[in-house]
Amino acid sequence: MRVWLIIASFVVAASARHEEYEGWSSYYVVPYDFGQLEAINEIVQKYNLDVYGHPAIKREGLMLVDPANKKNFTNAMDELNIKYRIHTKDMKAHLELEDKMFKDKVSPLPTRIGGRLPYDQYQSVQAIHQYMDDIAAAHPNIARVVTPTVSFNGQPMKYMRISTTNFQDTRKPIIFLDGGMHGREWLSIPPVTYAINQLVENVTDPELLNRFDWILLPIVNPDGYRFSRDSSVTFRKTRSIIPGNQWSMMCPGVDLDRNFDFVWNTIGTSDHHCSYVFPGVAPFSEVEARVVRDILHQHRNILMYITFSSFGSFIMYPWAFDGSLSDHAFRQHSVGISMADAINRVKHPSFLPYRVGNAGLIRGSGMAGTSIDYAHSVGVPLAYTIDLPGVFGGYWMDPIWIEQVVIETWEGVRAGVRRALATN
Repeated sequence: MRVWLIIASFVVAASARHEEYEGWSSYYVVPYDFGQLEAINEIVQKYNLDVYGHPAIKREGLMLVDPANKKNFTNAMDELNIKYRIHTKDMKAHLELEDKMFKDKVSPLPTRIGGRLPYDQYQSVQAIHQYMDDIAAAHPNIARVVTPTVSFNGQPMKYMRISTTNFQDTRKPIIFLDGGMHGREWLSIPPVTYAINQLVENVTDPELLNRFDWILLPIVNPDGYRFSRDSSVTFRKTRSIIPGNQWSMMCPGVDLDRNFDFVWNTIGTSDHHCSYVFPGVAPFSEVEARVVRDILHQHRNILMYITFSSFGSFIMYPWAFDGSLSDHAFRQHSVGISMADAINRVKHPSFLPYRVGNAGLIRGSGMAGTSIDYAHSVGVPLAYTIDLPGVFGGYWMDPIWIEQVVIETWEGVRAGVRRALATN
């Protein structure tokens, strides 16, 4: 009986928008050397803090801190002489303010301008899937939508295959892009839909289509994305539950980027269901991660895999789990530099310049079960996480920046695939 009372109390609390962040605060932190970066990661793990934007050496990150750990957090920062500053004292009030500020910039229904998906709003799952279906219907000779399964909550898992040869020419390398692996990272989705636009609707570089085949999965985690939009903007994980497991029912979901079967659940994770880096009860427990896995296994000539996330302005490559370098490290870094240079040439002056490096070293801590490590382990030579820019004071990127982000990111992808082919 007591368990069900706990669950009922949680459901009631979660149903009221942002009520779960009553008393929470958020802080900017900036480490000035690798030792401080490692210390921050230890504090995050000790107090189960939510890292909203990862810090790097001499670059601020953003931490969400619950009321019980505010004193622990600030004391630890002071003792270690790590610089920090308040982002907002009252997360709940700040989130409510953002709801009012951006209420007209989150599209609930499909929105199209002259056949093109607009980039001044965050589009719904329905809108993005409808866009993909329309593209496939209008361009059947080169574009096809694949729906291999549904998410935990029954939403279609859709990706697009784009090819001039229907993937029959095995000499053509494949480029695989995905976004939306974490529910709250809304900005990670538009670069993938913009790639569809540039490859099919507004073709300015036909060589990219003639020399490569493309697989584009805009929303890896549709349930988490929908829940973040509709109920809790900072929600990160999937929405899966394990029937009969009280912790799973109180704290649904799994961090998809810890659910891949490569040194799974060995570092950078937590066995507690309520942790934002909970890796699941087994590798590939999540249907959404299995979709990415199956694409990687079905297409053995994938040259490059890019997963978009936010925020930070980083281009990171394996190995994420321990910061070591793979046999392809020189090539990974070279292609990453090409992408960063292309973006930095056209980026908005307000955005931080991109940094390129090994994911474990940039983060200052290992991360087990990531999609880039798994992709690389099964034979994809070039695998990257691209952390997009943000966030300018709030908890999510103002939609006025979406178009700038997708344009400059596409310049980076173009440069990267060309460099990848040159080094192949």
